[in-house]
This record gives sequence, structure tokens and C-alpha cells, in this order.
Amino acid sequence: MTAPLSVTNSDLSLLAKQLEGELHFDNTMRTLYATDASAYREMPLAVAIPKSEADIKKLIAYATEKHISLIPRTAGTSLAGQVVGNGIVVDVSRNFTKILEINEAEKWVRVQPGVVRDELNMALKPYGLYFGPETSTANRAMIGGMVGNNSCGSNSIVYGSAREHTLEVKAILADGSEAEFKNIKGNDFRNLLSNAQQKNGSATLLDKIYLKTNEILQSDENQAEIRKNFPKPSIGRRNTGYALDMLLHTEPYADNTGQSEPAQPFNMCSLIAGSEGTLCFLTEIKLNLVPLPPKTQGLVCVHCDTIDEALRATILTLKYQPHAVELIDDYVLECAATNAEQKKNAFFVKNKPDGKYPAILVVDLSRETKEEVEALAAEMTRDLQEANIGFHYPLLFGDDTKKIWTLRKAGLGLLANIPGDEKAVAVIEDTAVDVYDQPDYIRDFNVILKKHGMSAVHYAHAGTGEIHLRPIINLKTSEGHRQFRMIAEEIADLVKKYDGSLSGEHGDGRLRGEFIPKMVGEHNYQLFKDIKRAWDPNNIFNPGKIVDTAPMDTFLRYEADQQTPEFKTYFRFQDQNILQHAEQCNGSGDCRKTQMSGGTMCPSFMATRNEKDTTRARANILREMLTRSPKENRFDNKEIKEVYDLCLACKGCKGECPSNVDVAKLKMEFLQQYHDANGIPLRSWLVGNFSKMTGIASYIPWAYNLIFKNAPLRKIANQIVGFHPERTMPLLHSTTLKKWYEQRKTTKSTGRKVYLFCDEFTNYNDVEIGKKSILALEKLGYEVIIPKHAPSGRPQLSKGLLKDAKKIAEENIKLLKDLISYDTPLVGIEPSAILTFRDEYPDLVSDELVEEAKKLAQNALQFDEFIAREIELKHISKDQFTKEKRLIKLHGHCQQKAVSSVIPTKKMLSLPENYTVQLIPSGCCGMAGSFGYEKEHYDISMQIGELVLFPAVRQQPEEVIIAAPGTSCRHQIHDGTGRHAMHPAEILWEALI
Repeated sequence: MTAPLSVTNSDLSLLAKQLEGELHFDNTMRTLYATDASAYREMPLAVAIPKSEADIKKLIAYATEKHISLIPRTAGTSLAGQVVGNGIVVDVSRNFTKILEINEAEKWVRVQPGVVRDELNMALKPYGLYFGPETSTANRAMIGGMVGNNSCGSNSIVYGSAREHTLEVKAILADGSEAEFKNIKGNDFRNLLSNAQQKNGSATLLDKIYLKTNEILQSDENQAEIRKNFPKPSIGRRNTGYALDMLLHTEPYADNTGQSEPAQPFNMCSLIAGSEGTLCFLTEIKLNLVPLPPKTQGLVCVHCDTIDEALRATILTLKYQPHAVELIDDYVLECAATNAEQKKNAFFVKNKPDGKYPAILVVDLSRETKEEVEALAAEMTRDLQEANIGFHYPLLFGDDTKKIWTLRKAGLGLLANIPGDEKAVAVIEDTAVDVYDQPDYIRDFNVILKKHGMSAVHYAHAGTGEIHLRPIINLKTSEGHRQFRMIAEEIADLVKKYDGSLSGEHGDGRLRGEFIPKMVGEHNYQLFKDIKRAWDPNNIFNPGKIVDTAPMDTFLRYEADQQTPEFKTYFRFQDQNILQHAEQCNGSGDCRKTQMSGGTMCPSFMATRNEKDTTRARANILREMLTRSPKENRFDNKEIKEVYDLCLACKGCKGECPSNVDVAKLKMEFLQQYHDANGIPLRSWLVGNFSKMTGIASYIPWAYNLIFKNAPLRKIANQIVGFHPERTMPLLHSTTLKKWYEQRKTTKSTGRKVYLFCDEFTNYNDVEIGKKSILALEKLGYEVIIPKHAPSGRPQLSKGLLKDAKKIAEENIKLLKDLISYDTPLVGIEPSAILTFRDEYPDLVSDELVEEAKKLAQNALQFDEFIAREIELKHISKDQFTKEKRLIKLHGHCQQKAVSSVIPTKKMLSLPENYTVQLIPSGCCGMAGSFGYEKEHYDISMQIGELVLFPAVRQQPEEVIIAAPGTSCRHQIHDGTGRHAMHPAEILWEALI
């Protein structure tokens, strides 16, 4: 490639004006696209979000003119640095997302490259069809990326890889011309070559591509070299270099002697799949479809003492034709124990007699009926026991299987949970060997690691000979960099010894490209370079991947001997500092799933589909600025502020991110540090001091309500404080809950004492809910006491006023620590308020109060949690409630879902025997405290509500009860749908007889 021309911001501004889509060349966006899920980092020149094929052609022309590169990107979850480079990153994930055509009769689908794999299958399900290859990132991985990497996944035993299912593609070539690639049968292929040869000097780029490919493949010497040096054909997962071996098996070149089936027609799709965007730019992909998987999935979880035992078990299980055989090792299980969500998913694990975690082989025996699965499982278990393999063999069905697969797929993210700077590094994790060679290969692998005093994580695709192996390395040290290269070199030699593939599914990228000559021989490597030159003569498509790759230990995310600065923070970050917490994000992109996949994380991304609005982006920008900023206060940075702007602090990431990155906590800490340098904005001060301000207004509630009940006055008042004029405001009650409680005359119950936390929202706005909560508890036989306490501190926390929040937290702990116990719990009505005791307080208070904070946290319960616990203890029974039939649709509060659970709420509301409770599959409502009130956030707030919650509520008949524990959620439902949502405590009160 000719040396790049100097490209200025003025040049890029001119290009931006020519595009229908977007072109970003600011430091923030470039930083966010400098990494993927790999160990690599390189600042791109710019980031393009094309809107049309015309945009892509303009980008290709510009890259050719300026001698720069284009890097195609979808979800950015590459593990080998495929989408990291110094050119223009071209992100098609937002605008190239259409399913263009489904052909039920012929079983194929035509899609754009930005279609998400799982969402494609949701669309195909009504037709009884399915796209088979499944990555662990399938709820955000996109078809373009899957074809580019030739992805497969857990079920590749049955469905193979993306290559086997790619029928046709439409692409734009390096000269800007459009091309279509599909099956070409014998005579047609010969005619195509003949016509291309006759054109001589007028041959198109497409002609030259076919002629060069044929020249390579018809050579006897080349054929011999390919057959000799490529990985074993018995290895289904092989992604080393360009797939010339696959083309060699097609009609024009195949030796059919002794073959039972004729060779397949020639199809360039076999070469394009796995080419990592280095040959052309895909715009449409036609995929083969298969029938839906068998109706009954049963998983046998074979518990083994050692990895070696699990790998020997693998070979035995294959005769039962499983759909998948996946390994989960003890490292992954240890990490799962520290993750709130994955700990629940590890319910099936039985420890070894010595108390240590086992190695578990998950065998999927999907069949049409449960009886078939049970018979197969019983037979397989007998075989394993006779071979003295395994000690526990639970068989699981239904929802339990989803939990197990979620745990297995979370392996990558979970491994980032290892505290400190040592991490399980993706360096040789993608090696694939013949499954019958696998036990010996892994033994040899571990001998090499042991020789160097290293250990590794083992997990994933045992059934297809590809165990993901991640050595524990500190890449912030020179020694770590040395280990990174050393282990890659030695394992490459080991893989070659077994005629394996250095890449089984994640591709070569920047990580393995350097070793391709070793893996396939120098002769074949030169053929790869010939292919690259034929397709991309100006070297504009993702250069430096597969061929001419830079050394694998250059452009790493962490520099050798990089110091991890110490930061004085207001929050504690357990066993790490704030930078290390941000570094737990490895880029796997779980936060890029959409509302169609369920869950809460990340609501702003679900609405905007912008990378800048992902949890990953927020961790990345904080990591970058805390690592590289020249400022004394590295938090004093507008780029961080910009990226965190649409973080709702919903806590979805705390519960759903497998790496446990709590971005809400990071945001609160950042805001306080930013305030320290720049002062507190007026609106933030007003929101943070909600309790004080509302307390003053409560003396004249009629005046406050007069303003906010009147639309014109409300709009003026809203605009004065920076709220959106269309947002309604919560009104004040004529009294406060505390006044009502103190003034009422009641006979004290002799029952068990319950201390009620009278939060600031219930005290001033939701007084009726507070009354009904107290009356319900009393009617159920409890003595309700509102102790002396401060407000929750939630408003202060939400605006990063951590100094004030700390004072409140410490005051509450001192006031309550001697009152609250298991027998006399602290019960709260508003989830965001009571859960501060569990979530933020222990990490915020002074060292001397930490233990007291933790004790208090254990006995700070939501109203629903307390009732559910009392039901378990049989202190409350269904006989105390109405037998009326009601249907309740429940929207769970975000922080409740992250820190606690909606299960107690469902259990409480299901207590009346004819009450049916159904969860609305919504994430965040979009309000998130003051976020949805703020003028610049109102539109996105309502957009989030429209994703799932608002449509679900609107379609409910009037007689259906809408339940929402959160005050913000109820207000958002009111503003978005006009429906009145009830607190679960109100529903319980009304159900009492």
C-alpha cells in the first residue's frame, strides 16, 4: 500500500458532508472505537456510521484516494483485534439491520450484515426455521461479523460454522464495483474464466479475482502444499488464514476418487467467510436455514474431578450424538460465585468431596420428547460410571437449561472478575484440534504452562476439540508482555504438532496473523498474500489482518510496565481501585443486547443503538482518561462527562454484566470528582437536596400543587429548574407520612416489631402508599415503628453528591445499628431508597462503620422481601386474603432487579389464591430518578419507555392491575400511558380481608 497521505480534520469535514450517514473524528468517538474485546488498542482516524451502500462506495473511493484503510465493524466483540486499526472504522451495526427476505419453501433468508443472530431466529421461529451457528455473544453478535470470522459456537457439532450456511453474498469490491458471489456450477465456472481471459486489458477487478484464484488452485504444486500443510480435515473448526482448502474441495478442483458424494459447486463465499473484512465489504448475505431444534432440551451436567477426566468423558459422550458438549472449569465457577446473576445460574453445581469446584461437562441431548432424553441420559450415565468417569450427573430441563447456558456463555465476562491486574488473557484460547487428540493436547498444553509457572482457565467447546484456554497474565508488566509472546509461540508449535488450527472460531486478526506462515507453511502463506493482492490491490480493506500482520505483542491495550495509579475515591472498590474496576470490562459487549433479548442493561443503548451509549463505552472512556490524562485531577474531563451523560444509573450492569462492572457507581464517583473541580450545577444541587426542598414546600402543599397541577405554570416552573416542560411533576400530599403516623391514635400490636424506613419520596409524595403499607403490616399482626432516621441519600447519590450522601449514610447507621436485626428488620417501601443500605452504604461510609453498615444491610428489606420471608416462615397465609380473581402485570424496579430480585414481589402478590402475577419483560422504565425529568433527557426517557413497557401497559384491559414498586416507574407509566400503576403494598392492603 502506498504511504498514507496526510488527512486533516478539514479533509474529514468535507467527507462528512458527502455522506448520508455520520462521520466522527473527535477524540471521544475515536477512543471508544480504539478497542474491541481483545487485548489490542489503536486509535482510528475516524468512525463512519454509513446509512447506505452509496456511503460505503464513497468511503472506499476516499480510502483509495488518501491511501488509508477501512475497518468493517458490527458489534465489535472480536477477540483477536480484527476491528482495531488506524484507518476509518465503518460501523454498520445501526443502519444495516434489515431482514430483507425470508423464503420458507427453499429455507433461506437474505439479510443485511447488521442483523443480530438471536433476533434473526426470533423472526424465523414462526416459519419453523432456524439459523444454526451460535456464538456465546449471539444476543448481540451480527451476521456480518459472524461471516467475517466464520463463527460457530456450542452447537457446531450439529450446525457447523457460518461458512457452511453462507449461500450468497453481495459485496462492494475495492474499486467500488458491486459483486455477487454464489454457487457456480462446472460449465458456468469454465465459461466465466474463459470470458475473463478474453478481456485481456479490459478485465474487471472481479474478473481478475476469479482468474487469480483459479491460477492458484489449479496448480499441482499448490494443491499438494495445501493438502499437506493445512489443518486436519477432521477438524470442523479451522479458521487459519484464507480457506483455500475449502475451495480445493469444490467441483473444478476436487478429486472425487472414492468419494461417496459429488463435490459442491465453486462458491467464493467459502473464501469470504473467515476473511475478516480483508477482501471486500459485505452489504447483503443469503443464509441457509434448518428446521427448529428438537422440542426438548435436556442437559446432563457431568461433574468430574479433573479437566483430563472431563475430556475423556467428551469422547465417550459423542456416540450419543449430542447437540453440544461444553466444558466449564473450576475457575469459571469460582468467578460465578462472585457475580450476583451467575451465582443463581450455578445452582446445579455440587462440589467435590474436598470442597473444591469440579470440572463440569455439559452434554446437550436434545430430542423431540422428554422420554427420549431421559433414556439417552440414563444410558450415557451408565457408560460414564462403568468407565469410572464423573461423580455427579444431574439431568436438567426447561428453564434450568437456560440458566446453565447463560452461565457457560458468561465465561468470557466472568473471567474479567479476577481482582487486580492479573487477568485471564485471550492469547491462545482459540486453538482447535481433532477431538480425539484433545486429551493429549491439553495435557501437553498444561505441561508447557507448568514449566513456566503459569496456570490457565479451560472452558467451552470440548465436543469439537476447541477448549478455550486463557493463561493468567499481567499485561501491565514487561514480564507479562514476554509471557504473552512466549506462550503464543510455544502453543503455536504444539498446535502444529497435532495438525490443528490456531484459530477455531475467533479468527486470526492481529493476534494470530504473525504465526500463519508457521501454521500452513511459507508457500501457502504466499498464496494468501496473492489472494489479498488480487481482491484488494490498494490494501484498503482491514490491512494487517491475516497477512502482513504486525508482531502480536504490539499495539496492546496495556503498555509494558504501565503503572496503575492510585486514586483517592469516595467509594470503596473492593480489592481494587476505580481504574481496575473499569478495566474489568473486557469489551465482550453484553451491554449491546437489545430489548428483544430481555434484561435491563443498557437502556440508553437499546434506545439509541449508539456505541457511545453502551456500558462498555463508559468503562472504556474512564479507563482511557484515568490511564492517559495529563491532568492532576484525571476525572476533570469533559469526554467522560459526555459519554456518561445518558447513563441512567439504572444498575442494570451491576446485575447483568458478567464482569460486574458497576457503571452507576463509577458515574456517581466521577460526578463528585468532577464537581470538586468545577462546582455543583444548580439543578444537580436542587435534585440532590430534594428532601430539604420538598420538606419546605410541604408546609404549604396547596401552593406547590397549585403550580404543578396547572399546565402553563408547571411548564414555566419546569423550565426554570431545567426540567422538560411536558413532564408532569409528583404532587405533595396534604400531610406527610411521619405527621400522619405520629398523630394517629392506635392500639399497639403485641406482634413482632417492624421498623419502617420512611423514605423521602413516600413521606412527601406517596403518603397514601405509606399509609396502606403500615395498615397492611398492622393488620397482619406487626407493630410498625418509624424510628428516628435521616433521608436515604438516594437523590444525593444520583447526582454525585457523595460527600453529602456519606454524612447521611453514617447518620443512619449510627441511629439504626442498635435497633435493626433479623427479628426487627428495617423495611422500606421505595426500592431505590431502602436498597441504598445494601448497595451503596457499605462502600461509602468511613472504615470504622463498614462492619456496622454490612450488618444493617443484611436486615434492610424491601416491603415485598419482608412479606415473602414471612410467608416462608408461615407467619402469613393465603387465608387472610380475598379469593377474588385478579390479573396483575408487574414491572420490576431496576435497582431491585440488580441488587435484589422481583421474585419476592411476585411471591407476595401471588399470595391471594386467585391472583395471577405476570412479569412485564421490560428493562428500565426510562425515568431513573430525575433523569427523565431533565429537559435534555426527556425524549430519550420516553423512547426507552416505548421499547417494551409502554406498549405492554397500553394493551392491558382496564381491569388488569399494573404494579410497579418504584415511584419513578409509576410516574413514568402515568406520563407515558395515562394508566395508574400501584405499589405492590397497596395491592396487598386491598387484598386483605
